[in-house]
Amino acid sequence: MDFNKKACLLAAALMSCMHAFAQKKNFTMAEATNGMTTTLAPKNIKGFSWQPGTERFWRADKKDSADIWTYTDYTKQSAPATANVEPGDYPGKTAKSSLPALKWLDKDNAYFQNGKDLITGKLDDNKWSWTKWTTLPDNADNVTVSKNRRIAYTIDNNLWMYDNGAVQATNETDKNIVCGKSVHRDEFGIDHGIFFSPKGTYLAYYRMDQTMVRDYPIPHWDTVPAIVDIIKYPMAGGTSHQVALCVYDPATKKTVVMKTGTDEKDHYLTSVTWSPDEAFIFIAILNRDQNHLWLNKYDAKSGEMIKTLFEETNPKYVHPTHSLTFIPGKNDEFIWWTERDGYDHLYLYKTDGALVRQLTKGNWVVNDIAGFNMKNKEAIITTSKESPLEKHIYTVSLESGKVSRLDKDAGMHTALCSEDGKYVYDSYSGQGIPRNCAIYSTSGSFSDKLLSAPDPLITYNRAQVRNITLNINTADGALPLYGKLILPPDFDSTKLYPTIVYLYNGPNVQLLHNTFPESGNLWYEYMAQHGYIVFTMDGRGSWNRGLAFEQATFRHLGDVEMEDQLHGVNFLKRLPYVDGNRMGIHGWSYGGFMTTSLMLKHPGVFKCAIAGGPVMDWKMYEVMYTERYMDRPQDNPDGYAAANLLDKVKNLKGKLMLIHGTNDNTVVWQHSVNFLKKSVDEGIQVDYFVYPGYEHNVRGKDRVHLMQKITDYFDQNLK
Repeated sequence: MDFNKKACLLAAALMSCMHAFAQKKNFTMAEATNGMTTTLAPKNIKGFSWQPGTERFWRADKKDSADIWTYTDYTKQSAPATANVEPGDYPGKTAKSSLPALKWLDKDNAYFQNGKDLITGKLDDNKWSWTKWTTLPDNADNVTVSKNRRIAYTIDNNLWMYDNGAVQATNETDKNIVCGKSVHRDEFGIDHGIFFSPKGTYLAYYRMDQTMVRDYPIPHWDTVPAIVDIIKYPMAGGTSHQVALCVYDPATKKTVVMKTGTDEKDHYLTSVTWSPDEAFIFIAILNRDQNHLWLNKYDAKSGEMIKTLFEETNPKYVHPTHSLTFIPGKNDEFIWWTERDGYDHLYLYKTDGALVRQLTKGNWVVNDIAGFNMKNKEAIITTSKESPLEKHIYTVSLESGKVSRLDKDAGMHTALCSEDGKYVYDSYSGQGIPRNCAIYSTSGSFSDKLLSAPDPLITYNRAQVRNITLNINTADGALPLYGKLILPPDFDSTKLYPTIVYLYNGPNVQLLHNTFPESGNLWYEYMAQHGYIVFTMDGRGSWNRGLAFEQATFRHLGDVEMEDQLHGVNFLKRLPYVDGNRMGIHGWSYGGFMTTSLMLKHPGVFKCAIAGGPVMDWKMYEVMYTERYMDRPQDNPDGYAAANLLDKVKNLKGKLMLIHGTNDNTVVWQHSVNFLKKSVDEGIQVDYFVYPGYEHNVRGKDRVHLMQKITDYFDQNLK
């Protein structure tokens, strides 16, 4: 080949590469908003489940464009067996039916819900046979299934049970007495109100009396004239609801109430757990001040309290969020989660209250208990031990507390264990890893890689992402804060860029992780593609850094968090490519409170801001959350006054847009409406937009409208 021909080919190759690079596209607003859960979602393993009593996992698959199940059996570790299983016909199946997710009842039996029909299936010689179990009423909710095939559900405010026929377990005629539903406004880790005993013999449930709580109107504008939904919303310092735990016996049709009564009727009941033998129920009782917890043991048949196993106190607050986890095969040993040493760790207890040992310890948080390998006498857990930005899988010895890491790669790992704990399914993502899935033995002797997902964003103009660590000085020394700087794809350090700070910085939430996409949010990258720098950081008060980090905000929400965020702003202003005169800020919910706080308490720092669903006055927010972090208004008037934004409207400099859902029953609409009234009174101009019919956030296709509204506002005021 002569030189000229080589040169031509090289030039053509270079032009091809340049053309391919130039062809990379920007995200549409729809892709930036919902793409990671729809069209741009990384490939995944669908319908994963471990079959009980086996070392076999199932997944939803396709064969010749038809839906099938595939299982892999690791009984013979050296030669795992894989087979395809036809789903077979089931009642209600149509040509458009997608493969349902299996919910196992036992080794050979499973069920799933198809519309209002519950379908049961039996596996025999790798073939499924299906029958319709029952059809639930149209208004059935909170459907819960026991191991012995009983079904509990709620209709309006009452609890029903199906066992070869429907039986009404409660008969409350007052709609403000609610049975079988989540209570305490989903605080304290509560997300349901029905608790079948392990064998399904008994049915425990929450009974919430809200008759003493003030009514609150939620208007609905989709009819003419508009109608009002009256809810019960206990506000900080006001009267709260009263909750009991009841046990219904299907054999006798009788109900027993656990005798949890104290002088303080508006205490909180959480961590509800049955003993494996169904003889006892354990309940964590937290006082209204949330600084004193009693873990009590009750006789399930009589409701009598047997004893208080132990108490926990904290001068600020105790925050239980997990039920007890009994050790498999033992009726007298359980794991209790607590932050008593400053971090959420696991403690092994006897059911008489005797502490056996602390299982995990260190300046890191346990995130999940995934399972147990009782042959090796160990639990499988996930923790932030390596970094608050990551989650990894470990075994922890129940005898010595020794922890051993199972996974190998950086990132955010989730674990699903086989019933015997011999194998763990690990699905994770991280920097440059859209999703990897693998099976490995908890002994470390075997691994099987199932999926390495291709990059769904490879054809896009990706933002540059820089991980930032900023140190702040506290009474306990320097403390690192973690952030991300998202830069335009064609970033030029000699230019000045408008910059947006996105924040939440409230309790129980962490924005920053080592995950995919590296930015954490494709909307950040959309803004970077359109000439912005975006900065986000978790300051003190946020989750996963231990109790002291979170409790730094106690009784004065907004102060320390603003100090940390302004530390981030000062970092940004020192960067030669950040235009300090064109800075914006945006946050939702607690982030909306923070956004508005910064605009009013530190006017002039930001040229414009967008606050979604913001808390404006903590006296108008719910009892359980607010009083944990602020105490009651009557006990902390100065803290509530300092955090109140309604009397600080006159301080506003720059442009502020408020956004709220008209049906918001979390941060009620009145927060921003009252702010508007104050703005009128003070002669202050603010911008406002509402989303009719939406509650605390805007989801689905209409979220694209929301994010376009936010983007347009920044474009109008920062460009």
